[in-house]
Amino acid sequence: MEFLVIIHRYLTREILKPLIAVCSILIVIFVSYKSDRYLADVVDGILPANTVISLLFLKATIALEVLLPITLYLSVVIGLGRLYTDSEMTALFACGVSPKTVLRSVFVFSLLLAVLVGTLSLFVRPWAYEKSYRITAQAENDLDFSQIRSGHFYEKNHGDRVVFVDDRDYSETSNNGVFTLTERDNVVQAIVAQRAYQKTDQITGQKTIVFADGHRYTLSRDGSRDYIIRFGSMTIQLKDKEHRPGYKRKAAPTQHLAASTDSYDIAEFQWRLSTALSTVLLGLLGIPLSRASPRQGKYAKLLTAVIIYAVYYNLVAIARNWVEQGVVGPLPGIWWAHALLGCTVVLWFSLSPREAQLR
Repeated sequence: MEFLVIIHRYLTREILKPLIAVCSILIVIFVSYKSDRYLADVVDGILPANTVISLLFLKATIALEVLLPITLYLSVVIGLGRLYTDSEMTALFACGVSPKTVLRSVFVFSLLLAVLVGTLSLFVRPWAYEKSYRITAQAENDLDFSQIRSGHFYEKNHGDRVVFVDDRDYSETSNNGVFTLTERDNVVQAIVAQRAYQKTDQITGQKTIVFADGHRYTLSRDGSRDYIIRFGSMTIQLKDKEHRPGYKRKAAPTQHLAASTDSYDIAEFQWRLSTALSTVLLGLLGIPLSRASPRQGKYAKLLTAVIIYAVYYNLVAIARNWVEQGVVGPLPGIWWAHALLGCTVVLWFSLSPREAQLR
C-alpha cells in the first residue's frame, strides 16, 4: 500500500509540474493580450488607468475555467509522455504497477481539479463577469472630454453614444470641432459644436460639458419630433451616480439560470455544469495519448492532442449555439458533445494495447 502511495504521488508530481508551467505561460499570454487592449483604451481616454489592474485580474479569473481543463489535458500528455520516452513507465510496469494505478492517479487528480473548475464556473466566474461589466459600464458612462484623443471616433454603450473630436487645444484644455451622437427611445440627438470643454464644480464635484457655438439636431425614427437648435453655449451635466449594467447572463447567478426557461440561459447553465465533467474527461483522454516510444519523444502526441481538443471545443461551441437557437432542447442540450468525448475515451482505452488490461 505504501508503495502505491509513493507511485501515486510521483505520477501526480509529474503531471503537476507541466500543469503549473503551461498554465502560467497561458495566463501570461492572455494577460499580455488583454493589457495591450486596455492600455490602448486608457490612452484614448475610454478607460480610467486605475481600473486596468482590476480588469486584468477579473479577466484572468474568468479565463481559468477554460485554461485549467486544457492545461490538465496537455500536462497528462506531456508528463506521462516523458515517463514513456524515458522508459520509466516500462520500469514501473515491470515492478508491478498496473495501468489501473496510472488511471486511478490521473482520475483522482482530475477529479480534484474538476472541483476547482466547477467552483470557478458556477460561482466565481459570474461574480468576476458582474464586476468587470460594472467597471466597463461605468467607464463608458463617464465621458471624459479632458482625456479624449483627437481624430478618432469613440463608440460607447454599444453604439448608443458616438463621440468625435477634430482637434485638441492643450493650452486651453478644450476640444475643437466636436461631434456627439446619442440614441435613446428611438430618438437620435446629434450635437455639432465649434468648441467644447469639461469642467468640475469645486464644491459639489458635479462634472459638466460646455459646448460653444454649435447646433443640436433631434431626430425621431418616425419623424414626429425633428428639430434643430442653434446655440452659443450649452451645458450638459454628466451622470455622477454609479452606472449599473443591464441583465448579462454571463454574470447572472447560477440559481437564476437553473430556474430560467430562456434558451440562452439554459445554454449558459449547461456550460457551467459541463466544465467539471470536461476536466475529468480530458484528463483521462490524456492517458492513451501520452503513450510514445523513446524514439518519438515526449511531445510526439502533442499535435494530435491539440487537434482532438480543437475538434471537441468546436463541437461544444456548436452544441451550445444549437441550444441557444432552439435547434435542440435542454435534452440532449450540449451534453451530446461531451458524450462523444466520453465514448472516445472508452474506445481509445479499449484499442490501446496497454490500457486493454483494464478490461
